[in-house]
Amino acid sequence: MTKGNTADHVTTAGDTPDNREQKIAALRQAIESWTQGSGSQLIDREKEEALAPVINRAQSLINHRPRSVAELEERLLKQDYAPELVREVVDRCQRNGMLNDGEFARLWVEQRSRNQKKSVAVLRRELRDKGVAERHIDAAVELVDAEDQDAIMRGLIDKKAASIRAVPADRAEYNKFLKRVVGVAARRGFPAGTSLAYAREALDQQLAELKSG
Repeated sequence: MTKGNTADHVTTAGDTPDNREQKIAALRQAIESWTQGSGSQLIDREKEEALAPVINRAQSLINHRPRSVAELEERLLKQDYAPELVREVVDRCQRNGMLNDGEFARLWVEQRSRNQKKSVAVLRRELRDKGVAERHIDAAVELVDAEDQDAIMRGLIDKKAASIRAVPADRAEYNKFLKRVVGVAARRGFPAGTSLAYAREALDQQLAELKSG
């Protein structure tokens, strides 16, 4: 009987042909999983690189002033970024709190009612134009005090009436003056009936002072 190297013919305990096949199959599966994972990482990296300029532009727009969700999306799409990238960036901004339509509506109403003397009607229209949902608009305008709105309207009309420096020669000229005075409130969306009544009162008072002076 020819002697050979027993290591060439003897398998270790448990290392049967079936076990070797199982190990090879497991190794192949591990390699395949690793390869797929590497591909996924590559895709994610490429996606983040594509998103980077969109993210930078979104941050720049939001840092300049608060934006509504629809407003930011529209601005980004107008700059020819891919719609799917824009949607991803907008979603991220919402998740991290950079975009919040409820807070946006509250700030918009607070600042523009106080600083720009605008009525609730105009503020509602502006927020709708920016794509803000009605529930956010309703919650924001509820914070506006009716007395504050009345004071704003009266202040606008008083200031305009005080700019009238001559007594009208006839009824036609009086109506022209009245239209000018009430117009300052109408352009800001204050109720026509209330504005007209107070404009007439303010104009008559101004004309009385001019006549007495």
